[in-house]
Amino acid sequence: MSRAERVSQMLKEEVSNIMHNDLKDPRIGFITVTRVELTDDLRYAKIYFSILGTDIEQENTKKAVNNSLGFIRRLVAERMNLRFVPEIVFKQDRSAQYSFEIEEALNKIKELKNEPRKVRRVHKKK
Repeated sequence: MSRAERVSQMLKEEVSNIMHNDLKDPRIGFITVTRVELTDDLRYAKIYFSILGTDIEQENTKKAVNNSLGFIRRLVAERMNLRFVPEIVFKQDRSAQYSFEIEEALNKIKELKNEPRKVRRVHKKK
């Protein structure tokens, strides 16, 4: 495992911990850090997160997370032993929501398939 991969995993755990335990913003809903993409020189990090909730709750959580960027970066600097703290960019990961929507669509198709069909009887003309 490369150094970037190890730091990426540590960063994911630390940011997740900060979001759940240190951010006191009431706008932050149920959020999960899904992955971190870190450049090989450890200077830049894209942190992907997923949010459960309505569209309004998701938008409020995104705003709160972006407003807390400096606070999160400062705590990462204090807690992780790195020469340079990466510049952090947050990105919403919609893959969980997308897979949930696909599963719902498949379930609807399955329900329609299992519904009894109405049989039409065709009468022949004499």
